[in-house]
Amino acid sequence: MKQKITKILSIILPLAVGVFLIIYTLNKFTPQQQAELINSFKTANYWWIYATLFAMFTGFWARAYRWKYTLQHMGYTAPFYVRFTAVCVTYLMNMLIPRSGEVSRGLVISRYSDVPFDKALGTIISERVVDLILLIVCLGATIALKLDELKDYIVQNVPYQKLMVYGIAAVVLFVSVLLYYIYSKATWIAKIKQKVSGITEGALSVFKMPNKWPFLLLSLYIWFTYVLVFYISIFALPETSGLSFGTVLVAFVVGSLAITFTNGGVGFFPVAIANVLAAYNVPFTAGTAFGWIVWSAQVFLVIFLGTFSFLGLSLFYKRK
Repeated sequence: MKQKITKILSIILPLAVGVFLIIYTLNKFTPQQQAELINSFKTANYWWIYATLFAMFTGFWARAYRWKYTLQHMGYTAPFYVRFTAVCVTYLMNMLIPRSGEVSRGLVISRYSDVPFDKALGTIISERVVDLILLIVCLGATIALKLDELKDYIVQNVPYQKLMVYGIAAVVLFVSVLLYYIYSKATWIAKIKQKVSGITEGALSVFKMPNKWPFLLLSLYIWFTYVLVFYISIFALPETSGLSFGTVLVAFVVGSLAITFTNGGVGFFPVAIANVLAAYNVPFTAGTAFGWIVWSAQVFLVIFLGTFSFLGLSLFYKRK
């Protein structure tokens, strides 16, 4: 019962906070600012947003195609359509329930192709390791380009003292669980270790497979599309069209973190983007409109492709 309540709260609370941020932000605006916000939506050049949708779609395609290499190295194959729909389901589920997409992706491919779940999850983890490295690279590039501005934003907006306390508590908890896992003789721990060995094999496959260079090139392209989506979007509004690439990179990193640690960035993403752009003399109303336009375009594509994937799998493929 407690586990169910915890799961429900983990979904509802971030959404509730996101809705609160939306209402709070809109109430902060004066009638004139609300009119400016509406005008920004009306006058935006949405052809640039259509271009971002295409860039996002190619990123989805590249992620599905890249998955072929880790699966092949593990000795498994899956049709491209199944891989692509599994990727689309990942984005949709992550938006609904935080960090559930990877498990859903492994379940989809194990149910519609002959890939064991633990092996599939291992390949997904190996991809996430590479993605994490590339996110760190983006963060490093952002710090190098915009060190002073980024430092001021973090000091003003990030509760680093609370994060430090949470970080220490997390380290202590992690070490305790790790020691129990290593030295425990319990039967259920032995079963978990067996599953973990399969996951670990899949995670390490990226560094051993013969096609690691195509895999890495596709990984770079995927992250290129992420940044490209932000860069193209700035031309949709006059107030953001003159932003430098470094500023776009700062907004991209902050937006990525907002999406990662919330239910798809509901409420958080536009506010985070508006605060970042305000530091670069973009009016808060225009920054809010920009954040909403970028976020809405991504959500539209995720919902459309995710729904299409669910329907397509049930109609055209039989469960194994």
